[in-house]
Amino acid sequence: MKKMDYQNVKGTQDYLPNAELVRREIRRTLEDVFIQYGCKPLETPILNYTELLTSKYGGGAEIVDEMYTLSDRGERDLALRYDLTIPFAKVVAMNPTLRMPFKRYEIGKVFRDGPIKTGRFREFTQCDVDIVGVASQIAEAELMVMALDAFRKLDLKVTIQYNNRKLLTGMLDVFGTEYEKINQVVLILDKLEKVGLEAVVSELNDQGLSNSTITLIKQFLTDERNSSLSYFKSFSQQNEEVRRGLEELKELEAYLEFLSVNKQCVFNPFLARGLEIYTGTIYEIFLSDKSIKSSIGSGGRYDNAIGGLIGTNENFSTVGISFGLDVIYTAMSSSEKELKENPNVDYYIVPLGTQKESLLLANYLRNKGYKVEYEMSNKKLGKALDKANKEKIRNVIIIGEDEVENNQYKVKDMFSGDERIETFHY
Repeated sequence: MKKMDYQNVKGTQDYLPNAELVRREIRRTLEDVFIQYGCKPLETPILNYTELLTSKYGGGAEIVDEMYTLSDRGERDLALRYDLTIPFAKVVAMNPTLRMPFKRYEIGKVFRDGPIKTGRFREFTQCDVDIVGVASQIAEAELMVMALDAFRKLDLKVTIQYNNRKLLTGMLDVFGTEYEKINQVVLILDKLEKVGLEAVVSELNDQGLSNSTITLIKQFLTDERNSSLSYFKSFSQQNEEVRRGLEELKELEAYLEFLSVNKQCVFNPFLARGLEIYTGTIYEIFLSDKSIKSSIGSGGRYDNAIGGLIGTNENFSTVGISFGLDVIYTAMSSSEKELKENPNVDYYIVPLGTQKESLLLANYLRNKGYKVEYEMSNKKLGKALDKANKEKIRNVIIIGEDEVENNQYKVKDMFSGDERIETFHY
């Protein structure tokens, strides 16, 4: 008989209990923050029509190339969702009676057949918040402050980089970039920090841009003044997109300064967020210690997606942010941040020849609302205590014949070593 290939599919992985406990704690922390910020829960299907996910209001050509496609028995073209954004836009398009502004969160699996690297997989979990119905940059400020709050509670120091797509594409227009090449140039500029200036210039040459355009872009990339919004004032008088982008950034910066988070939120004039869906402010979240180079969260404004799906070209002011659960877990693992205590077990009961009585106590404590693990494999006391230490279970209950005879049970605190006697009638 041929041996079955039982390895994981490339780009996927199992999470054993110790790892999954940490992941679930991350998820609970994020969900608690989302709820605290007034977000309502939503769940959307993993399966979608291919036409929806490949529309021009979706993730763009780069993500579509990574999409998993399939067909059902009716030979309909389907695909696994590659993010939670377009399924959310579909929900709003299908439910015109939703009360605005509408703020939702969703946590779920998404799938991309893309490159694999540290913290990046082909099956992964996204944790998204989106706000529809708010034109002001106060929506972006709310999501950025929420992100800082969430990572503070996860004990991870982060920096948020932000920019505006109107500003960036307007500048490229000023430099003489042909309209049909702007999106591709945006994708190239997005690689600046990863590949460096010379590699970016080389790719720009490959696009067939004029020498004057490339010279102007290179000057823009290397000008020390470009990290200040005042640098763009003269350009805003030449180009409407630059003017509008600059206005939005000034509004956002005013909120960030007022909320005293402007030191953690940094303007990056080359941040591009390659997805074509974005229409305004964009942002990415990075670990301050750079132990992971890629972002651990990102988002932006995409005002055209919902109207585009409805087919009316109506503007629905929409802004979102997404946190990658898997990359956050990788970050916490690499920094040796883990749970100090097992949150799934309040008591671990070890019977010493007292199986029935111990099971009775376990049921009693569970009915009281405690989480109880009962040792069913007749482990000797030493091995049971060793298990409790390894699994970070704080309270171990030991029940021997003497405890049963005296209607008692012994609780051992594995962290402090203290013991106490409690009364229970068997």
